[in-house]
Amino acid sequence: MTDNTLMIYHNPRCSKSRAACELIAAKGIDAEVIDYLRTPPNKEELRGLLTKLGIKPAELVRRGEEVFKELYAGKTMSDEDWLEALAAHPILIERPIVVCGAKAVIGRPTEKVLELLDADD
Repeated sequence: MTDNTLMIYHNPRCSKSRAACELIAAKGIDAEVIDYLRTPPNKEELRGLLTKLGIKPAELVRRGEEVFKELYAGKTMSDEDWLEALAAHPILIERPIVVCGAKAVIGRPTEKVLELLDADD
């Protein structure tokens, strides 16, 4: 792994997110943990995360959440619309997101995190 700072966008109530934190700690890596429900990313931060992930905003949406079902299910939305929705309702952001330098992965399954951690070994 490079010497870039590792960050994890984390929801402590999510088992996959906790598992990703445990995996990172087990590798002896210190990471900056961001509880994204308490300090949600704004639209520009989301745009940067999406670039690092290499995905469109709609691909970051958790479709099982109540707020999705109530407000967004069945709607046709642009990338900008999804960015606004994700910024307004951070619970919709898929988690965990692990970032290192210019790359990021969604830690589902948790083993996806290893792709990022082992990338430069």
